[in-house]
Amino acid sequence: MTSPLERNWLCYLLRCADDTLYCGITNDLDKRLAAHNAGTAAKYTRARGPVALAYVERCEGKSAALKREMAIKALPRAAKLELIITMQH
Repeated sequence: MTSPLERNWLCYLLRCADDTLYCGITNDLDKRLAAHNAGTAAKYTRARGPVALAYVERCEGKSAALKREMAIKALPRAAKLELIITMQH
């Protein structure tokens, strides 16, 4: 059984100001989004801010979140956009 802390991991997609997509993981989404928009999170988003949350998915632990991040990063842009569309409905 996983602890409550392990269940709080999320995999997320951000839409950057230049319309590119960024995928990452976190266990504190609000803090991570603030860091991305402050330019203190990822090098990729630092030059492409501000960013907006486009998709989020709960994962069962950090390992699962990392695996899901890699799977999403391997998807073509069109498939990532489909994830975003399904979340909006």
